[in-house]
Amino acid sequence: MSWSKLTLALFLLVPASWTRVSRLNSAIDLAAESYAKAEYEQSITNHLILVDEFGYASPKLDYNLGLSSQFAGKVDEATGYYDKASIAPNKMLASFAYNQGGVLLGDKKEYEPALSKFKSALIQDPNNEVARYNYELLARWLERDEERKNEDQNKPEPSEFAKRKKAEADRMVEQFRFKDALNLMNEARLQDETVDAYQDFMTSLQEITEIDEQ
Repeated sequence: MSWSKLTLALFLLVPASWTRVSRLNSAIDLAAESYAKAEYEQSITNHLILVDEFGYASPKLDYNLGLSSQFAGKVDEATGYYDKASIAPNKMLASFAYNQGGVLLGDKKEYEPALSKFKSALIQDPNNEVARYNYELLARWLERDEERKNEDQNKPEPSEFAKRKKAEADRMVEQFRFKDALNLMNEARLQDETVDAYQDFMTSLQEITEIDEQ
């Protein structure tokens, strides 16, 4: 190759490279803009252009696709993108991805797996306060839920006497006689332990009575 041809080839290459970088940057800006405008379906399309047309791939892109898919109601797709982003070398980004994955699982009532996701988010970044809040809130809820289940299992079957007293108390509540209803249930409890089957009802009456007396 002569020096003149080599020089020409180099000059032809550089503008093509500049053009691609310029187009890539424009595509990135467009994807970010559509997300910022809450145009989530368009945001998905614009982010996928980066993948399909430019071969662009990164954990940040996966996370952005996860957010756009989540808010577009495409939960399964969002889960997949968050899973990919959760193995990012960037610990903060991985933590965010784990947290969002936990939110999706929580929405599906898959509470134990959601708790595990929130825990993984904290392992990746102990300073992720959103993940910490989600973890602690769900952990406390699960603990209380387990206690409620145990209480329900241990509740006695109300006798006919207990059912009659509950019906009388219900009529008093309809007349806003909350204290009278509570006294009735407490007296019935002394005579029949199966009245404990209505403990939640009695607790509510107690709380209402205390408020009325303030």
